[in-house]
Amino acid sequence: MNQKDRLLVLIATGENRVIEFKTTARALNRDVYDTVCSFLNRDGGDILLGVNDHGEVTGVDKAEVSNIIKAFTTTINNLAKLNPPCYLTVIPVNIENKIVLSIYVPPSSQVHRCGGKIFDRNDDGDFDITHNQHLVAQLYTRKQSSYTENQLFPFATLDDLNLELIAKVRKLASLRQPNHPWASMDNMELLKSCQLYKHDFSTGTKGLTLAAILLFGKDETILSVLPHHKTDAILRRNNIDRFDDRDDIRTNLLDSYTRILAFAEKHLNDAFYLENTQRISLRNVIMREVVANLLIHREYSQAYPAKFVIEADKILTENSNKPHGYGVIDPLSFTPFPKNPLIARVFKEIGWADELGSGIRNLYQYCDAYCGHLPQLNEGDIFTFQLPLNKHNATIEKVASKVASKVASKVASNIIILLIENENISLSQVAKTLGIPKRTIDYQIKKLKKEKRIKRLGTPRKGKWVVLD
Repeated sequence: MNQKDRLLVLIATGENRVIEFKTTARALNRDVYDTVCSFLNRDGGDILLGVNDHGEVTGVDKAEVSNIIKAFTTTINNLAKLNPPCYLTVIPVNIENKIVLSIYVPPSSQVHRCGGKIFDRNDDGDFDITHNQHLVAQLYTRKQSSYTENQLFPFATLDDLNLELIAKVRKLASLRQPNHPWASMDNMELLKSCQLYKHDFSTGTKGLTLAAILLFGKDETILSVLPHHKTDAILRRNNIDRFDDRDDIRTNLLDSYTRILAFAEKHLNDAFYLENTQRISLRNVIMREVVANLLIHREYSQAYPAKFVIEADKILTENSNKPHGYGVIDPLSFTPFPKNPLIARVFKEIGWADELGSGIRNLYQYCDAYCGHLPQLNEGDIFTFQLPLNKHNATIEKVASKVASKVASKVASNIIILLIENENISLSQVAKTLGIPKRTIDYQIKKLKKEKRIKRLGTPRKGKWVVLD
């Protein structure tokens, strides 16, 4: 089922606890954020902008689509409006030659406030429950019991965490986004902003969450609160009864991520691939999604060990799971559901994971290019990912290497032609003229200099290029 067909089904169903219509023609309805808040606090749902209360498609002004999307995404990341913020995608869909904006809001593991008020969902309405202590306590209790990552450890302190990991996350987030809010926060402020240090209003208990300990805990802290925690990375090509190589990983999720990726890089080929004239590592793109999924969406209350297995003919992962449906995932009708939103947010902020649901799309896009097969993802009590590997992978890599060599040679030749034509040309101008990323040009220039085919006279700004061959 494609997006258009899915929206037609929602429109035919009508408004209810998980479906909300907003007329929205040229500007956002003010109460759309109340609905976002109530969906986050309850069971999630779909908001359709450009549909009236009677289910008639009225459409959003096409000239205002980009402005509305920009205004929405900016506002939901504004702490003054929605706290804690969330990350949602707005998808324009053409229905009857009219634009409907579709927003899927997943249920959250956190209690959200909109403009300082707590909204909950009942039937087809959004209700302010801020001053109803009983309902607020029920909401916190429900969130606490639904998401294992919310489990509080009131006697755990900053001394039980590896503070270098918090510094690492702060730096990665700042490199990815200058002026990131985490840059000016101390350790406790950062933990609180990520809801990794929480106050359970139903019991009055305060403390670090399981998510905080899994992300930043010292190894002894993690194994104390979660003795069964581990990820088994296994290579099984020749010795199929046991293994050829193994990494028994019992550490925080950040170091687990880098160790599993290193294991994959060690044992998997990386064929040459161009995307819009830019070389990308298919292996790394795929493994990034696979490993992030393995760590972010695991049900940590279960003792089933997570596995990352490379065999002669396939890659396989297994992890315990709290399923929201059973069977093989269909990427066309798949509805993303966050299993550990707090953990996922930290991974997203540092660029180690993408928007909810985009990972599935990336896997289907790149796995076929990598090995000629589509992945199979199966939702159940044990979540499995399986990707068949092309048996002629080594041959493909040799052919790809030759292709890469030819492409690099062509790029080098074009650079030399430009340097001959204009000895004062800048590398940025070379990149723009050839339509190739500047880092690729920088790499080729260094290579040409090393091969003594070109040299630079004078300063980088006022010098000139000399072609030697």
